[in-house]
Amino acid sequence: MGIRSFLAKPLASYTVARQEKWARQPVVAQEKVFQNIIKKAQHTLFGKDHDFQNIQNHQDFIQRVPVRDYEALRPYIEKVTEGQEDILWQGKPLYFAKTSGTTSGVKYIPISKDSIHNHINGAKNALLNYVYETGKSEFLDKKLIFLSGSPVLDKKGGVLTGRLSGISNHHVPGYLRTNQLPSWETNCIEDWEEKLDKIIGETLHQDMGLISGIPPWVQMYFDRIIEKTGKKIKDVFPNFSLLINGGVNFEPYKVKMFESIGKKIDSLEMFPASEGFFAYQDKFGEGAEGLLLLLDTGIFYEFIPAEEYFNEKPTRLTIGEVELNKNYALVLSSNAGLWSYSIGDTVKFVSKAPYRVIVSGRIKHFISAFGEHVIGEEVEKALKYTIEQFPETEVVEITVAPQVTPQEGLPHHEWLISFAKQPSDLQKFAEVLDKKMTELNVYYDDLITGNILRQLVITPLQPNAFIEYMKSLGKLGGQNKVPRLSNDRKIADELYKWKLNA
Repeated sequence: MGIRSFLAKPLASYTVARQEKWARQPVVAQEKVFQNIIKKAQHTLFGKDHDFQNIQNHQDFIQRVPVRDYEALRPYIEKVTEGQEDILWQGKPLYFAKTSGTTSGVKYIPISKDSIHNHINGAKNALLNYVYETGKSEFLDKKLIFLSGSPVLDKKGGVLTGRLSGISNHHVPGYLRTNQLPSWETNCIEDWEEKLDKIIGETLHQDMGLISGIPPWVQMYFDRIIEKTGKKIKDVFPNFSLLINGGVNFEPYKVKMFESIGKKIDSLEMFPASEGFFAYQDKFGEGAEGLLLLLDTGIFYEFIPAEEYFNEKPTRLTIGEVELNKNYALVLSSNAGLWSYSIGDTVKFVSKAPYRVIVSGRIKHFISAFGEHVIGEEVEKALKYTIEQFPETEVVEITVAPQVTPQEGLPHHEWLISFAKQPSDLQKFAEVLDKKMTELNVYYDDLITGNILRQLVITPLQPNAFIEYMKSLGKLGGQNKVPRLSNDRKIADELYKWKLNA
């Protein structure tokens, strides 16, 4: 056992003991965060504009601070990006996490000296929790690969600016830097395909223990290695034992990912975003479900029932008021200076002791062309179930869109799917998939039964369709991903360029 793996175990025990302390008192933990961030932001421009001095409790907060998305918060953020201080949080941000939105163009999410610890400690504690729960730490003595954005930072208003994964690269603990891959120089390459070739060159003959990244880009890395070597990943990296994933739901990628590896290995799921590190998988093995919501890291959460999200005055619940198995839009206020900020994700609680969530979709990514309100969780559950019935099938990526005015027949939902391996009977696959969708969504079932919609249609795409699509947008690699659902056909129509000929 090496020094890293040896020292990780007592540190893991200490971390989990602290974790269990706040997890036993979730309401107290959140109230403490709430009072702290309100007090610290009293004298900021935002705090003065919203009378923070007279906020005593959550109801006071609701009356003074409306729910906002990036566009609504933009006037304050623009002042920060101009170099002004004490606008949303004390002083200036330490960083801006630069990200792209579907409607807002480039977004600059502040990360403060107080909030950077949430991002860094979230990932670190997730790993230490894994060590504690499984007893496995040997992977820390081997090479660790992080597929991330470039760590090269620009400046905006005097504040260092870059992709979140690139910023995080600057905070990798010193004791891990010596076994971190790829090299700094390779990580700085902006072009994803050039970067991927360099990463493969640097990693192919290394003793790899851990690989981390967004699933579609990890899969692309695996595909290139298999193409180059003719071997499964387990034969290239025999000591590879832990796969870390986040950014998108892992389930639709799991079958193909483990097939590429050649065996099932441990996976650790995280829920990071530019706005904060929210949750991580804390239990492993059969029956483990959901990610532990982090309640003491400087983020105060509010939860809006998804069906109320677009109401003028939606219900805003705190952690002690949520119910199990109900979709909520996730809203947060934090020590980065985000206030009742809607990040766009929906979550569903699967446990309250402690509070664990699954990410169920995006509040604006749904299909409701006919009132069906199909969400990402339903699409992913139906696909997972159907693949289990057709185990020969391997799916690379999917997106779903309504077809309101088809050339023939009734309107329908069109599933555009890149298959690595197509099902033996595509028509039967579509029938099973459609039936599962009717079981999961009663409104969709009513529309099918009432002959308003016909059975879904699957359009097979080339295996590399989504990669080529992202390349055409200049968004290949890093943290970028294609929405699973759209209520229009912009993405679907573009993907037709890579449609497989019948």
